[in-house]
Amino acid sequence: MAMSAEHKAALAAGRRESRAIKLYLDSLGSRRRGRPVTAETLAKRVKDLEKRIVAETNVLKAIDLRQARLDAEQALTAAADTVDRVKLETDFVRNAKAYTRRKGISYAAWREAGVPAAVLKKAGINRAG
Repeated sequence: MAMSAEHKAALAAGRRESRAIKLYLDSLGSRRRGRPVTAETLAKRVKDLEKRIVAETNVLKAIDLRQARLDAEQALTAAADTVDRVKLETDFVRNAKAYTRRKGISYAAWREAGVPAAVLKKAGINRAG
């Protein structure tokens, strides 16, 4: 039995919504608590560490500083490779309400998953359901 065009469109919409939700939730999982680490702050940290390495007279402290610099450079490279979180959030906001209705997801479940309240508000999802 062949699927109707309407059924195919509904399946495609469900896949699109699911993909947007998954990518956004995955990006939330990679976030750390506290002040966000940006490429600019990492670059500043690398320069600061380079200055401290040159000035350091204790060889043990100098090796620790070198490792810290290497770690910061690696984090800077990783930061350049990250996905565009603004786009992921926009896609989440666009699809979350329909996905929530279709799947019966509660506001509390989204919050436990780490979705900020402000993002849920933008998506039109509130505590009342």
